[in-house]
Amino acid sequence: MSVAIKYRSQQLPEMEPSSELLRLIDIFEPKTQVVVVRRDPDPVIDAYLAAIVPRMGSGFRHVLKSGLPVPHHLLPSHTGQEAFVADLNQLVGVYADLLGCPSIGLRLEVMNRAMCPRFHVDHVGIRLLCTYRGPATEWLEDACADRSKLGPASSEVCDENSGVITNPAGIHRAAPFSIVLLKGSRWQGNEDSGIIHRSPIVPFNTAPRVLLALDALW
Repeated sequence: MSVAIKYRSQQLPEMEPSSELLRLIDIFEPKTQVVVVRRDPDPVIDAYLAAIVPRMGSGFRHVLKSGLPVPHHLLPSHTGQEAFVADLNQLVGVYADLLGCPSIGLRLEVMNRAMCPRFHVDHVGIRLLCTYRGPATEWLEDACADRSKLGPASSEVCDENSGVITNPAGIHRAAPFSIVLLKGSRWQGNEDSGIIHRSPIVPFNTAPRVLLALDALW
């Protein structure tokens, strides 16, 4: 899978000037590693996902050409499907406008456990995440982290004991439905950086977590 290290533009031409989505452009600032735009949960989408999750297995992956809509057949038919597909299409469109990529790798993950439970840095360009159900992505401020403790050096030790967290006050969590842009180590000029983040623990006996991830393909 290719990764994005360039971008075509820093504009979202379909957004109103006052739109909160325009803040996503801040991810192109050299020192910015994460941008979060909070959105109110949509009860129609939430009810749809609650109904169809038992039929989704672990979710799906799909490569989508920029400008094309998300195919309805990827998702079970049920009341609220149109609202959910419309939201997916909006996020795909915004992401494609930001990165200027010809194709997008779309993943919809349905998880009963944390997918990446330890703090890490993604080897990607810029990734978009949106948690629709369950606890959302956590990240750690660089000033509150010891990067030397990331990866294999502490592979058998939990984050709280590995030393990677130098100050717990630097841990943040996005809210459900929020748009999260994460800059990885393969973004141009970001080789020694990348936001430190992890998947949250999914509490036992709760509904599965539903996460959307978008990656630019070249």
